[in-house]
Formats: sequence, C-alpha cells, structure tokens
Amino acid sequence: MELPLHYLFYILLGVFGLAYLVLQRFIYFGGRLRLPPGSFGWPIIGETLELQRWGRSGDPDGFINRRKMKYNREIFKTSLLGEKTIAICGATGNKFIFTGEKSIVLTWWPTSLNKLFGDSFFTAPYDEAVRTRKVVASFLQQEVMNQLVERFDKTCKNGFAMDWIGKNQVLAFTLIKKYAFSVACDMFASMDDPNWQKMILDEFNILLKGVFQLPIYFPGTRHYKAVRSAAVIRRELIKLIQNRRGMGNSDSRVEKNLISHLIETRNEDGNLLSDKEIADNVILLMDSGHDTSSSTMMMLMKHLAESPDCYRRVLEEQSEIASKKGPGELLNKDDISKMKYSWNVVNEVLRLSPPIQGTFRKAKIDFTYNGFSIPKGWMVWWNACSTHKSAEYFPNPEKFDPLRFERDNITPYSLVPFGGGPRMCPGREFARVEILVFLHNLVKEFRWELVFPNEVISVDPMPSSPKGLPVYLYPHINL
Repeated sequence: MELPLHYLFYILLGVFGLAYLVLQRFIYFGGRLRLPPGSFGWPIIGETLELQRWGRSGDPDGFINRRKMKYNREIFKTSLLGEKTIAICGATGNKFIFTGEKSIVLTWWPTSLNKLFGDSFFTAPYDEAVRTRKVVASFLQQEVMNQLVERFDKTCKNGFAMDWIGKNQVLAFTLIKKYAFSVACDMFASMDDPNWQKMILDEFNILLKGVFQLPIYFPGTRHYKAVRSAAVIRRELIKLIQNRRGMGNSDSRVEKNLISHLIETRNEDGNLLSDKEIADNVILLMDSGHDTSSSTMMMLMKHLAESPDCYRRVLEEQSEIASKKGPGELLNKDDISKMKYSWNVVNEVLRLSPPIQGTFRKAKIDFTYNGFSIPKGWMVWWNACSTHKSAEYFPNPEKFDPLRFERDNITPYSLVPFGGGPRMCPGREFARVEILVFLHNLVKEFRWELVFPNEVISVDPMPSSPKGLPVYLYPHINL
C-alpha cells in the first residue's frame, strides 16, 4: 500500500529536521565548543558526595588536586549539587572570574539555598541582590567597625570570665562558637539574652550542616533539618524586627545594630526592605559571619599550639598593647591597628585553613578560558586550595610562616579567603576585628596545649573539630 504523497513529505521533513539537529549538536559540541577534560560522575549526584568525602577525611584539597593531576592543572569539568560545573584554578583563573563579574559570569548559589536564606543578597535575583548587598555592606564598613571594637572586647572579656578563666581544660571550639555568636547577636540584633542566644545557636548549628547538601527535602536529611531550622530562626527574627519598628529610635543602643540599620535604610530605588527581607539577610550574615570566624579562630588556636615561636611573638605584641591600657580599659581601633604580626598570623591561618573553600558563579555567556569553552548557564567554581597551598605562589607552602607576608611579594589573587573583585565578602573588616579581639584576650590570659594533637580536622563545609578542640589551659603568672 502506497503512502499518500503528503505523508512522505512530512516523513522526509522530519528526517531532515532530525538530521539537522544532530548535525548542529555535533558542530556545537564537537567543533565550536571544546569542553575541558573531566568527569560528571554519577547521574544527578555527580561528584558531590566525593567532594564531601574528601572534606570530611581532613583533606579538602584532595578532590581538586587529584583532578588537576589527572585532567588539567588550570581547568576541568565536574558535576556538583546537580549542576554541570567548570572548576577554574590558579591566581590567573581567580582574577579572570572575579574581574569578569556581570560581564561573563554572575554570582550564583545553589537553588537549594533559597529555602534557607530566602530573599537575602545571596539568593535574590541578581539586580535586586546587588541593591540589597549595598545596603548591608554600608553597615559593615570600617568606620562602623572602629566604633564597635570596645563592644567586641567587652563581649569577649565577659565570655572569658564566664567560660575560660579558672578552667584547666575546655572545649575551645565550642566556646569560640559561643563567643562569635554572642558578637553576632549583639552587633546584628542587639540581643544579649543568653537563653535566646543558646536557642538560636542550636538552630544555626543545624542550618550550617545543611548548607551545601544535595537538596533532598525528606524527613531525616540534613537539607530537611536545615530548612526547618531556618524557618524557626526567621520567625524569631521577624518578631524582633517588628518590636524594633515599634521602638523607633528611642533606644540609642539599638541604633548600632544591623536590624535597625536595615529598617531605616532605603536601597537605590528608594524602597525599604520588608520584614522578611531583613530577617533573611540577618540569617545569612549571622550564619556565615559567626561560622567562618569560629572556624578561623579554632584553627588559629591549633596552629599557635603547634608553633611556639609564633605564639611567643604574638604574646609579645599583645602584651605590649595590654601594658598601655589602664585597669578595665577596653581595646580601641588604634590598638587593632598595632596588631600587625598578629594579623599576619591570622592571614597564614586563612591561607592554610580557609573557612570557605571557594564559591560559584554562573556563566552569563558562552566564553573560552585557557583554550576551553564554558557554555552559557554552566556553573563556574573558583577555589582557594589551587593557590593557597601551591609552591608557585607560596614557597614551602605547607609550612606555617606568618613572616612570608612581610618578606615575600604575594601574587595578586593568590590569597583569596574572602574572595575578590566587586563581590568580595562584605564582612572582611568584621572578621578582622572579631578575630584580633579574641586573640588579644586569649594570649593575654593563657598558653595552651592540644589534648589531641593528631585530631583530624574535617571540612563539612568549613573546618571543624569533631571533638570540639579540647585544650589544656595554663594561665600566665605575673604577666
């Protein structure tokens, strides 16, 4: 039986159409696009679980280093958090990504974070996020930090008097997190109720563990628990925000916190933020701020315990500052500026143990890098380990050597614990003051030893001590 002529026409049209699509796909992927070498791993989950496994084993650099050796030291492809991903390595790669913001790449976070951080400047649509970020960053500028040094110092001294002094042994990481969260609650919300702080800190600890997990929203998973904790924190903060709105400017102490700042400040469009937008941004900053600082202070204690000569120099510098203070006198911005060697020590800790291993961008357009093509819409991943522990940028990279920041010429974009370019972390000055105030009070009071010198520090998603970093404390006598 012969087919009608118009049927044959449609069949031939379909065949030629299919052939055209196959040919176009061949040209696109086989000719014009030369994708970097690498592997996408398992369907859906990609190589996410392997990346997490390396971090929890205490070797977060292993995932990237193995792929650099196997595929290409500058660039490779993988699949993370359900996204096709291009990892770009090295200082040149960091510069390319950071300076390419908005022209070739856009800051991007996994969509699973929308359930955690809602309308914050991490997760809002790009233009809206930029406007909100400027409002938030205006509170975190250096002049404000200078005004808050005394408040940081008071909070720290109270914490040491309550939890450290008089103790022979403490869980340092646990107490560090308590201090960092107290600072965050005071600065962002002017909330000093210890019961409220403890309740919210417990929820934040659950939230952190679910940040970079596969978005499996099912009872018992980390992602599910994190979403529920974020909802609890959001409700508490919205109640606090509504209370602040009712108070107006009647309390001068409230004027110096992030919530009050966000209530009063308009963005570039002249609009005020909603209660939910304020709460989401406070959640983001309280979570990232206290967690990254806590991780750094924990590793600071670990590295100084392992480096007695560095500890001695820090002690000398901080003792000189303390000797100029009267009884009960708190630190000020000039004291922070004198802590030059101490800040070099912190930078060396950030180099060897960065709290953030890297973040993501989204390719805005098709572009090429190092001879390879990156398709529009793919995730682009910059990372710290490809420069921080590379002998190309830091001679003898495994050695803890704070003097390298005085002696060596540091290659631009090789030290990137806070990112770089226009999207550099707005909390850098906050972290600097918080960490140096803690270090001053710590070394002024104690020498310490690690209870478990060989404890494996896991990265999940930030460096942490599974045992809580227990230390023996030895108070100074007649310092």
